[in-house]
Amino acid sequence: MYVAVKGGEAAIANAHALLADRRRGDRSVPALRLDQIVEQLALGVDRVMSEGSLYDRELAALAIVQARGDMIEAIFLVRAYRTTLPRFGYTKAIDTGAMLVERRVSATYKDLPGGQLLGPTFDYTHRLLDPELAAGRDVAEPQQRASEAEAMPRVSAILAREGLIEPDGDMPQDHVPGDITREPLEFPMARDIRLQALSRGDEGFLLALGYSTQRGYARNHPFVGEVRIGEVELELDVAELPFAVPLGSVRVTECQMVNQFKGSAKAPPQFTRGYGLVFGQSERKAMAMALCDRALRASEFGEDVVAAAQDEEFVISHSDNVQATGFVEHLKLPHYVDFQAELDLVRRMRAEHDARENAGKAEEKREAAE
Repeated sequence: MYVAVKGGEAAIANAHALLADRRRGDRSVPALRLDQIVEQLALGVDRVMSEGSLYDRELAALAIVQARGDMIEAIFLVRAYRTTLPRFGYTKAIDTGAMLVERRVSATYKDLPGGQLLGPTFDYTHRLLDPELAAGRDVAEPQQRASEAEAMPRVSAILAREGLIEPDGDMPQDHVPGDITREPLEFPMARDIRLQALSRGDEGFLLALGYSTQRGYARNHPFVGEVRIGEVELELDVAELPFAVPLGSVRVTECQMVNQFKGSAKAPPQFTRGYGLVFGQSERKAMAMALCDRALRASEFGEDVVAAAQDEEFVISHSDNVQATGFVEHLKLPHYVDFQAELDLVRRMRAEHDARENAGKAEEKREAAE
C-alpha cells in the first residue's frame, strides 16, 4: 500500500536540476553532440533502438544522453516516445535473403556460396586497451575493392535441399501476425508473438539463458548456421496502388541456429532451427535470441521441459527490462503502511517468543530447585 508524500515538490524540482547539472558535467568539456553518439557509440544506439522497438538513431542517441548512458533508462524513454507516434500501417515482411550484406559468418560450412565476410567485428581483436584512441589518433580508411554481386543463400536452404532440416513453413493465408505493443500477452504463445517479445527482450537476460542451454540445462547442441548483418528494404502495400511502395532501408542482424533433433513418431531425425532478428548490429543478442527460441520449442518437438530456458511463461514474463526495472525500482516508493504493519507483527511475534523463552527458563529453574 502506498501513501502520498507531502511537501516533496520542491525537493523533486531540485533533484531534477541536480540531475541536469550532473548530466552536463564539467562545463569546460564540450557537450556531446548526437551525431557523435550515432557515429561513435553505434552499438549502444543499436541496442536502444532494438529493445526500445523504434528504429531512429538520433532519438536513440538523444535518449542515451538524457539517461546519462543508462541503457535501460534510455530504452524506457524511447518506448515512452514510441507510444505517442501515429501508426499508418504495417510493412511487408522483410526479405533478409535479399539483404545488402556487410557481415556474414557461418560455423557450419567453410566455403559458402557468396563467401564469408568478416565485416566490422571484435572477434579477432586482442581485448587490450588502446591508449592511442585516447589521444585521438587518425584512423585510416578501410580498403575497398570492387566485387560482383553474388547470391548468398542461407545455410538452412543448403540443408533443406537434402531434406536434413525441418521445413521453414509457410504462413497460413488467414493468419494475422500479432502485435505485442497493442495486445496483452497470453500464454501459450504463437511463435511469431514469442519472437517479437524475444527481439526486444533484455540482451543480458537472454544471453544468460542462452548460456544456460549450453551448460546442460536444456540438452541443446547448436551450430551457428549463419549470422548476417546488413541493410534490408522496407515496403508498404498501399490499397490504391498495384505495387508495394519502398519506404527506405533498415540495418538488421539475423541469426539462424542449427540444432540436432533425434526425431519422433511424427518427424525423422533432422536439424531444427532457432531464429533471431534484431535492429542494428547486435549479433550477441541475435544469437542469444536464437538459442532461446529453440529452447522454447521443446514442447513442439516432444522434448522434456526441464530447464528455465524452456519455460515460455518464465522466459517471456521476465525478459522485458522496462517491466523488470519498474517492478524492482518501485520498491523505492513509500511503503510506510506496509512496513508499519510488518513491524507490529514482528514485535508481537518477538514478544510471544520472549514470553515462551522466559516461561521455559522459569520452568527449568523450578525443576532444578526440586
